[in-house]
Amino acid sequence: MKIKRVTDPFDENAKARIVGVDMTRPDYISSGSVHSQPLDDDATSSLFLGCDDAAEPAADGGDAELDRSMCDSIAESVDLIGRIVEDERDAYRNQLRVQVSRAAEIFACLRSNKQIMRRNVMAYLRNSGYNAAVCKTKWESSGGLSGGSYEFVDVVRGDSASASRYVVDLDFAAEFAIARPARSYECLLQRLPRIYVGTAEELRQILRAASNAARWSMKCGGLILPPWRKQRFMQSKWLGPYRRTTSLISSAAKRRQVPCCWF
Repeated sequence: MKIKRVTDPFDENAKARIVGVDMTRPDYISSGSVHSQPLDDDATSSLFLGCDDAAEPAADGGDAELDRSMCDSIAESVDLIGRIVEDERDAYRNQLRVQVSRAAEIFACLRSNKQIMRRNVMAYLRNSGYNAAVCKTKWESSGGLSGGSYEFVDVVRGDSASASRYVVDLDFAAEFAIARPARSYECLLQRLPRIYVGTAEELRQILRAASNAARWSMKCGGLILPPWRKQRFMQSKWLGPYRRTTSLISSAAKRRQVPCCWF
């Protein structure tokens, strides 16, 4: 008995449309939409409409409900980050922020070379009486985590027994930029400080909230979250194992003999 195919009832033009054949070019087979994206473990097979307030509601209301849920999740992240950044109960952190802002203004001419500016700010803080240093984290690729390295400044308050560690990043908000952000995620980017000064625990909460919001925002646009914006990667940058140094010139700069303008 001959087994009928599902395409048997259709004529040649209909079959061509199903398999993607251009009848003017029989040797050509379409590879699909240029907007299609491969999906990884953090993405789903659905493509969402968009999370901003201007998004059109779905015909059956189902996708619109998902969009609204994702917008609400991002809004919660924005509120959490706002509460952390605007909290002024830590007097030591408040004063440290003032000193970091002054240093950033003094060395604004060095913004084109972040490494040199970072070490100048560190030296300024040390001259102001802070136990500041440049920290470099470095991690290997493992279990879906992409390898990388990162540098920032930290300030240690107190002795080793009861020390508190404050993270200082001079270009913090830029580290959270993503492609085609939803409007609600743009609000989150605006809430993030350009210069971050805060404790490691506060930073941990911000990273968790921002990474989740980035994942939802990109899912809204039918995109996958890149490895360098996933939570594990972001935490490795600031909270992973690090090497602390107070050297004014990095070993790489010494080899290149890069001129520095110290204050």
